[in-house]
Amino acid sequence: MSAIKTMDVRELINDRPFGGFQKLVVFFCFVIIALDGFDVAVMGLIAPQLREDWGVTPQALGPVLSAALVGLAVGALVAGPLADRYGRKIVLVSSVLFFGLWTLVTAFSSDVTQLVAFRFLTGLGLGAAMPNAATLTAEFAPERKRAFLVTVAFCGFSFGAAGGGFLSAWMIPHLGWQSVLIMGGVLPILVAPLLMWKMPESLSFLVSRRAPRESIRRIVERIAPGAGDDRTDFVLPRAVQSEGGARLVLSAHYRFGTLMLWVGYFTVLFLVYLFSSWLPTLVKSGGYSVSEAAIVTSLFQVGGPLGALCVGWAMDRFRPHGVLLVTMLVAALAICAIGQATHDLLLLGAIACAVGFCLNGGSVGMNAMATCFYPTEARATGACWMSGIGRFGAILSAFAGGQMIAMGLPLGQVFALLAIPAVLSGLALAAKGLERRAVPQLQAA
Repeated sequence: MSAIKTMDVRELINDRPFGGFQKLVVFFCFVIIALDGFDVAVMGLIAPQLREDWGVTPQALGPVLSAALVGLAVGALVAGPLADRYGRKIVLVSSVLFFGLWTLVTAFSSDVTQLVAFRFLTGLGLGAAMPNAATLTAEFAPERKRAFLVTVAFCGFSFGAAGGGFLSAWMIPHLGWQSVLIMGGVLPILVAPLLMWKMPESLSFLVSRRAPRESIRRIVERIAPGAGDDRTDFVLPRAVQSEGGARLVLSAHYRFGTLMLWVGYFTVLFLVYLFSSWLPTLVKSGGYSVSEAAIVTSLFQVGGPLGALCVGWAMDRFRPHGVLLVTMLVAALAICAIGQATHDLLLLGAIACAVGFCLNGGSVGMNAMATCFYPTEARATGACWMSGIGRFGAILSAFAGGQMIAMGLPLGQVFALLAIPAVLSGLALAAKGLERRAVPQLQAA
């Protein structure tokens, strides 16, 4: 009788070429995040027509636009521990189905109160989806490519938001604003059964939860045909902790790194959402037309996916904390430069693109860092809690941007102040890197 052999599934993924099955997993996560991006952006896309049809004031629309952000924060905070307890796949599929259903229901709202309630419920699903998609991507990625592949999946957000913009430009005049919400609801509902059927559970999660050997072997066979058999015992890299989830994320060994990730992500999302929401107004106040302000803002968005891919590539090749520190310091310089370039539209657009490159690249890079920092037992909790805390920065940006404009400060002073959070974000990540070098971390599986 042949002896039982032991196979480290993390070593298996790290030592083999990145194969077609793993590419399929990344594609599924890209699709999930693209659907997420479409549904996050949908209210902004339909808001002008909604105001015209319902006679709603901008002040009344404020809670509608922010309700989903509150839901995103709550959904992320709740979903992480659930994914570490019950699995990434079930939480992902449920979240996609959940936000699709409530987006569909939102299309049949009859007043602003219903819109606020339905958008909050939609946000719960949206907040659960994105960080868990990043977690699943990370757990099927070899460590040498992990940061880059997580950023590839996150590019789905820009793809979904931009695709929604192009589709809504045709659908709203011809089919009404409700049609965009209906499409934003139907697509996730149709995709959810496919995900349930074809998307695998995380291999690392199954091993950490001591799932039946046959269910693990089926996934191993898809990654490396013939590598395992019914006598193989599947394991993860040796780890000294026994606790998982929330307790591990906040344990003495991880607490400082967790807090620095929260500070970094809170400040970077504060800036990303502030620029996305208020840059057109700030540029217009510098003497430009609405269309010129829209062009500058579009260039800010164009820089995002480019920054995400470049930062992810660099994080896999150089010290990731150093990469993110440099990225955020360059972001701070570029933000300051916007306030000094208001006389030249071409230069202003180029600098806005650089700001988008750095801010979005930094924010996506932090998601990749979170999936690398925590071990399997707490990876979803760590990534989701960082995402949830960051959303409060996004919520704060809505009030901060309006307050800065109301104060009537010169543009140079406004952008100089906005450079401060970028510096804080970079310093927080640098501090995390220094602490990690001083106190060696447990190996993340």
